[in-house]
Amino acid sequence: MPGGRLTHEDRRQIAGGLAAGLTPTEIATRLDRPLSTVTREIARNGGPERYQADRAHQATRERARRRPPAPEGGDHATVSELEEQFTELMINTGLSRMTARVLTSLYLTDSGSLTAAELAHKLQVSPASISKAIGELEQQELIRRERDPRRRRDRYVIDADAWFRGWLASARQNTLLADFARRGAATLGATSPAGARLGDIGDFFDHVGQAMLQAAEQWRQTYNARRTSG
Repeated sequence: MPGGRLTHEDRRQIAGGLAAGLTPTEIATRLDRPLSTVTREIARNGGPERYQADRAHQATRERARRRPPAPEGGDHATVSELEEQFTELMINTGLSRMTARVLTSLYLTDSGSLTAAELAHKLQVSPASISKAIGELEQQELIRRERDPRRRRDRYVIDADAWFRGWLASARQNTLLADFARRGAATLGATSPAGARLGDIGDFFDHVGQAMLQAAEQWRQTYNARRTSG
């Protein structure tokens, strides 16, 4: 069952494969599991040198007991699988694993907001790890911060505008790259090979940036119209 959770027997086979010198890819193939599932299982349970099937299985059961109730409409196994898939997608966009896990947690939480303490408890990591991930997400404008006056702490919020803000931030970055490349072309001379190359790069990023801004505005108009009509 490639989409299901690892069983105790699966973990014994992982341990046996590691002892036999197999790579995670070979182990994943034998188990008919995604490579990401196997590598994550090994990494969170001591790594290739210290992985033990019984200890890994017990640790997983303890994490499951500490986990808060599953959101309405999904059991823990289904939600966990969705979290893993979402996290892998976010990693493929360039986010670090911890930052991707924080973003996934915010997206899949019904309230769409969590405090740093809640994130640290949910992900079983240190507050410092959460702080670093939050900083990266705020820099890319993928989340926003709200002050909770009752609890006197910040809440980190994901909303419908999150990707809109992130898209605009990326478009602005492309504009900065375009300006820099064109200044570089002028410095090196537009007729020199390096200057011509930078000029082409500047034209490319300017075109992409403008197209991104237009696409974002079209989406905003469509989204607002849908909300108004609904």
